[in-house]
Amino acid sequence: MTAVTHEAHAHGVPTTPVVARLIDLTKTYQKPGTTVEVQALAGVSMNIHAGEMVAIMGASGSGKSTLMNILGCLDRPTSGQFILDGEDVSGMEDDALSAFRGRRLGFIFQNFNLIAQLTVLENLEVPLFYQGVKPHIRRARAEELCRMVGLGERGHHRPVELSGGQQQRVAVARALMNDPIFLLGDEPTGNLDSKTGAAIMEMIHTLHEQGKTIVLVTHDPSVGAQCSRRVVLRDGLIVEDQRQQKRRPAAAMGH
Repeated sequence: MTAVTHEAHAHGVPTTPVVARLIDLTKTYQKPGTTVEVQALAGVSMNIHAGEMVAIMGASGSGKSTLMNILGCLDRPTSGQFILDGEDVSGMEDDALSAFRGRRLGFIFQNFNLIAQLTVLENLEVPLFYQGVKPHIRRARAEELCRMVGLGERGHHRPVELSGGQQQRVAVARALMNDPIFLLGDEPTGNLDSKTGAAIMEMIHTLHEQGKTIVLVTHDPSVGAQCSRRVVLRDGLIVEDQRQQKRRPAAAMGH
C-alpha cells in the first residue's frame, strides 16, 4: 500500500504558516521479551498549518496513537524528521524534548489526568510551576482561564467535587496555560455522555474560531466530521487526508 500524497491532493490548502512538518516518519517497536519488530508508522508525511482543526482517525493498531505520541513530543520517531514550530524535535534528547513539550504544547486527555490532591487553580498552575513562572503570575493566569471555561466559582474545589464535564473543562483550561503551538486532544469526549461531550466540543470549536490550532485523535466519526480536516491512518500509513466543511452539531449549540 502506498501513502497518499497529501498536500498535492488537498484542495484549499491553508495559506497560514506550517506549525508542524512531518517528513517520512517511521516508528518501529520491539515486542517486549522478543526479537519481533512491529512497524507502527511506515512513512508518514504531512503538514499541519496554523489555525487548522485536524482529526486523526483510524482503527485500533492503525498507528494513530503512535503518531499522537510523536506529535505531542512524548516519543520520537525511529526515522524521519519532525519539525515543530521551526525546531527539529525528532532527534532531541529526553530532557530537551520534555522541556519543549512543557513550554509549547497543550494536552487534553480522555481521563482528564488531574491531580486529585490539588484544587482546580493549583491543577491549572502545574504547567507554569515547572517552568519556574512566579506564583502570582501563575495564579492570575489560572484564574483567568478558570473563568473562561465557566468554572470561576469552582477554583478552590478539588477534582472529586466536580462532574466529568467540569473536570474536562479544567483539563482544557490547563492545556491553554502555556499558550501552546497547538492543542492535542486524545479522545477528549471519550469518557463523557453525549450531551457533556457536545458541550466540550463546543468549547473546542470556540477556541478554534479564536485562532487556536487543534489536533484531535479520535475514533468517533461524529468528532471527525466536526473538524476542518480528516486524516485517516491504516497500517501505519496515511490513506486519506481530506479537507472538509467543519460541522458544529446542532446539539452543541445551546451550551
